[in-house]
Amino acid sequence: MAETSLTRYELPPQGITLLGYIARRMHKTRLLVPIAGMLSAGNSAAALEQVAWYAAAASVSYGPAYYQPRFNRLGEELVEADPATGWDVWARLEAVSPHYLIAYRALAPDGSAVFSGREEITGTTIGLRGLGMPAPSKFHFTCGGYQATLTGVITSELVLSLFGPTRIRAHGFLNLADSAGNSGKLRLDRRGKLTLEINGQPPIMYALDQDTN
Repeated sequence: MAETSLTRYELPPQGITLLGYIARRMHKTRLLVPIAGMLSAGNSAAALEQVAWYAAAASVSYGPAYYQPRFNRLGEELVEADPATGWDVWARLEAVSPHYLIAYRALAPDGSAVFSGREEITGTTIGLRGLGMPAPSKFHFTCGGYQATLTGVITSELVLSLFGPTRIRAHGFLNLADSAGNSGKLRLDRRGKLTLEINGQPPIMYALDQDTN
């Protein structure tokens, strides 16, 4: 991810709803675009890696927490295409009690691939590192006959500061498996460092870009 103003896009100055924020958080579908080619080349392990990278990137924000998005009403939904790729992103608020449950989907323009997921925001924890919002999540990706499933917990954190703006970051893990027999694990730390282990091979590391404004 190359933007340096990513959080500003996700939390625009004019304000945004929770579903709008989630849809914009998912506007990183360029990470899904190469997967069809990887599968055509027979590289299913790389495809699973790419799906996992997108799942993590689409679940989190790093940077200034400019404001709290406005809450949606139960049953509300939103569709907003990713301007970079044309993938349609859909999100729906399915429950508000006892926890917020949000379902979402990203669909390729030609319908050939779909990424879907559900996250449950189970509440807020208070700790020395900030305010945490754990979200047990499950994701599913299909492209042709290929399928991948990812399950885990991603926790967003608000970090309060006496000398600067409140910031948002995240950490967590996902367990990975696909229909080609690949499996692995993703770990994400508070610095935005993502580690992927696929089929017991040496870990691959990525950095989720952080907004430093």
